[in-house]
Amino acid sequence: MNHALTLSSDRIRLRLLTIEDSKDLVLAASDGELWNLPFTVIPSAETVDEYVNNALDGYKSGTVLPFVVENTLTGKIIGSTRLWKIDRKNLKLEIGSTWYSKSWQRTYANTGTKYLLLKYAFEELNCIRVQFTTDVLNEKSQTAILRLGAKKEGIVRNERIMPDGRKRNSVRFSIIDDEWYQVKENLIKKLSNI
Repeated sequence: MNHALTLSSDRIRLRLLTIEDSKDLVLAASDGELWNLPFTVIPSAETVDEYVNNALDGYKSGTVLPFVVENTLTGKIIGSTRLWKIDRKNLKLEIGSTWYSKSWQRTYANTGTKYLLLKYAFEELNCIRVQFTTDVLNEKSQTAILRLGAKKEGIVRNERIMPDGRKRNSVRFSIIDDEWYQVKENLIKKLSNI
């Protein structure tokens, strides 16, 4: 694993999460009190240690690359994302656990982040499949994933148990290697207009 892995553009930087980022993650999540959202897991002051440790355990096992999302201009953390379910044998992974401070939602941050992650997955890791999974209740996330150019594959029933005990049904999307260059062109166009 590359401990110095950083993916960046002129506006967004993704660098590997460290234990020292805990306080800044909570600060970023406090913009909108995102830990109260019912369809995702976002760290609060009470849960950040477990959140970060789970991500770092996945990193140590080789199945997760957890990133903080930084505004390149200020260096401030504005969210988090990860590549996970990394399957090097079958050349596939999932992009998930993505969230942004409320003031950074519906900005270039998500498109810029997904572009960097997809480019790394398809062009550096030689993936043949990248998938996305989101809660059926999270319509904003579904719309954002479709806007990237991903194809909806269907509903995965009782896909996980949420912190409040709810059995979550999830929507699964994917982009495959044959689609990447068209998706890439569209993302570059979108980013030049945001």
